Amino acid sequence: MGVRSMMTPRQAALALLNDHAATLTPKAGQFLGQLAVSGNPMTDRQAGWLAKLLERAGLPALSQGDEA
Repeated sequence: MGVRSMMTPRQAALALLNDHAATLTPKAGQFLGQLAVSGNPMTDRQAGWLAKLLERAGLPALSQGDEA
């Protein structure tokens, strides 16, 4: 088992927006902005996209329980 992320999806989105904005597409930025303010659970597709963005930025993935 690896180190588990303690970030919520909102915290992950904000970390990407604050520290990795230069590498994001406008569409990814819109997605992360929505994720940062939405209280709705992520869909599987959204969780997958967030996981890809976190991986590309070298940030830890969310644990399974954090993706809701």
